Amino acid sequence: MTDTVLSVSFAGPHVSVQDAGRPGLMRYGVPRSGPMDRRSFAAANLALGNPAGAPGIEVSMGGLVLQCLSGAVGFAVAGGGFIVEHAGDRRGSWHAATLRAGEHLTIRPGPWGSWCYLAFAGRLQAPQWLGSASTHAISGLGGGRLAAGTRLVIADAAPHPAREVEFPCPVAARPRRELRVTLGPQQRFFSSRAVAAFLTGEWRMTDAWDRMGVRLAGPQIAPHAALDMPSGPITRGSVQVAGDGVATVLLADHQTTGGYPRIATVLDCDLDGFVQLRPRDPVRFRPVSARQAVALARTAAIAAPAAWLR
Repeated sequence: MTDTVLSVSFAGPHVSVQDAGRPGLMRYGVPRSGPMDRRSFAAANLALGNPAGAPGIEVSMGGLVLQCLSGAVGFAVAGGGFIVEHAGDRRGSWHAATLRAGEHLTIRPGPWGSWCYLAFAGRLQAPQWLGSASTHAISGLGGGRLAAGTRLVIADAAPHPAREVEFPCPVAARPRRELRVTLGPQQRFFSSRAVAAFLTGEWRMTDAWDRMGVRLAGPQIAPHAALDMPSGPITRGSVQVAGDGVATVLLADHQTTGGYPRIATVLDCDLDGFVQLRPRDPVRFRPVSARQAVALARTAAIAAPAAWLR
């Protein structure tokens, strides 16, 4: 096995290096980060025999074009239904192949999904921050965003044994338009009418999104209390509501504390499908009890390979 060198010909916004993230540091004000769609990221790595959390590339709807300058390396693409063009062939995501010197690899949006993942059969060399190559979008720390001219080195690169191979896209990887939530922890700041509107109204994704979160368009559910509460810890999936009644679902790079009330929390097992929605896609919330949430989380853990959860 030898090193393979790639050059970025084009990279859209939010295209970055990610790995499984940096857990355990939120008490120091450091978000976990990691891939927006953790299930698909793990699938791309596992398709090549990599550890599920090995560094790879997260591709946004802006797309990515790579050129192989030297060597050969197996690659796998998983996530949204993107279009992958390589060596004169055009396929969907959820397949693996080999990229060889002189060839180009183009990944661009297809019929569905907002995020796609590119993994390599080898070790993607990338800077680390606090023990992780995951890129924290606001600071740029970690493996970093990709831009035209960036060079990528894959150490101990190996070609894929088959010329092309497809692997199945699980139903759970598709965009999820119904999100299960537990109410709280601060639903007391909302009237019963606002809570009912949150749970029964139809919401839509907006263009106001990044790796920190996405703002939703829908019913006005402004809190009925003064927004002078002290900041408290927040988690991925928190549904935070500002004074203007706009709801925001917090995602991979969310801040570690927040001062706006959280009307509900999306179950973690629903978030990977949620982030594959596109702007203006509809979404609804369905409440579950704490006991149901625990049971659903356990079921999701059993259904997924244990390595995906690391």
